[in-house]
Amino acid sequence: MKKIIIILIILISGVFQNVSAQKVSISLSLNEAIKIAAQKSLDAFRNNNMYLSSYWEFRYYKADKLPSLNLNTTPLDYNHYRKLQYNSENMKDEYVLRDYFNSDVSLQVNQKVGLTGGSFFVNSTLGMVRNLSGEVSTSFQATPVNIGYSQELNGYNDLKWQSKLEPIKFEKAKKAFIQSQENLAMKSTAMFFDLVEAQIQLKIAQNNMANADTLYKIGKGRFQVGTVTQDELLNLELGQLNSQQALNKANLEVQRAQSGLNSYLVMDKETLVNCEVPSRIPSLQILADEALSRALKNNPDILDEEQQMLEQDRIVAQTKSQTGLNTSLYAAFGLNQSADNFDLIYDNPDQSQRFKIGLSVPLVDWGRRKGRLLMAESTREVANARVRQSRIDFEQNVFQSVMEFNLQAEQVRNAAKADTVARKGYEVTFQRFLIGKVDVIKLNQARNDRESARRAYIGAVNTYWSYFYRLRMLTLYDFVKGEDLTAEYDKIIKN
Repeated sequence: MKKIIIILIILISGVFQNVSAQKVSISLSLNEAIKIAAQKSLDAFRNNNMYLSSYWEFRYYKADKLPSLNLNTTPLDYNHYRKLQYNSENMKDEYVLRDYFNSDVSLQVNQKVGLTGGSFFVNSTLGMVRNLSGEVSTSFQATPVNIGYSQELNGYNDLKWQSKLEPIKFEKAKKAFIQSQENLAMKSTAMFFDLVEAQIQLKIAQNNMANADTLYKIGKGRFQVGTVTQDELLNLELGQLNSQQALNKANLEVQRAQSGLNSYLVMDKETLVNCEVPSRIPSLQILADEALSRALKNNPDILDEEQQMLEQDRIVAQTKSQTGLNTSLYAAFGLNQSADNFDLIYDNPDQSQRFKIGLSVPLVDWGRRKGRLLMAESTREVANARVRQSRIDFEQNVFQSVMEFNLQAEQVRNAAKADTVARKGYEVTFQRFLIGKVDVIKLNQARNDRESARRAYIGAVNTYWSYFYRLRMLTLYDFVKGEDLTAEYDKIIKN
């Protein structure tokens, strides 16, 4: 009985192993491949995290503009040391033992002022010191409230520049995320059609192999009756051998393309994808002026150019503020009291005020500040010239892309007609060869024409969709639906 159970277990496990080892075959359209890539690919993961990084950077900027509340405390600070001190009774310096511990706590609210670049603060402090050397004594000190303001008066306001730059950077990040999705679509399209071309080439190789076998068998029969020469028979045999080599090569190419697509879409390596070639293309003609208008409005490169120019203006303003008179302002008003008894430190506090103006005047720097300013201004001019040239190249790229896309639709239609004609031509030639009306040379020529036409059609469709997604990437606009491309940013953040 035990032996029977063991045998059953082995048989059942073998069945499961065979089932698990079986390859799964699925059909996949181009749109489905792009959707899977947008959800599962490593590029999608990287795009999401790059956006999240920019999002939290922008959140940090917004939070930095809000009031901040800080608690600072030193619960215990014990100090036992000797200090050099002047003794007025002996009229000489001598080392005196100090032995004490203190404790303090403070609470402070800070608020940056974007208009001026300064900072308001309100704080409250409480401290205690206990002397342990000599007569032991304890003293308390409290500042119930202290209000102040600090400001650099050199003409440079970093908060003002941040308020200009940070919204642009975040908006650029949002547009860049959408653009990265279109880049992902272009990459998916390339890998999808890489597999399509490999699968079509495999089908052609399989048909050629079957036809070559048939023709060689027919040729041998005709050679025996003298209607086919030995040269023609050798040509048919050579065609059979070449077809076998082409079939082996096509199988390897399909495996390579299949592995690449499976890896990119994060699919099981055993999955066999049957690519569905798009049979239709949108009836779409795009106006170059409209595409350029959308691109100038939506493309993150335009925001990047704006950011670059603002960055250069900021550097020049910051450098200019360091070349002349630097002035700082500090003002504070508060209430302060100290006592030996903790219960008395908040009774009748005294006023405390502080007003401070600091000046820094460059007298002799041998032209360093002026040189630094001129260098910053020169760098700005170079950057602006580079941005202007980049804008010209960008506009030319948009016009060129529109032109190529509009022409490609006609190329697809012509390639489709040529594919149909070549396929029918081969079928006619093949039938005529079977009845002895044409020779092997014409048959091979018809077969080559059929293969070339099929590859040309697939290549034309591939190019069309590559141009289509490239235009979407440049303009961030869906010309089929007539609306700007968007993304579910909230969903990215929640995930």
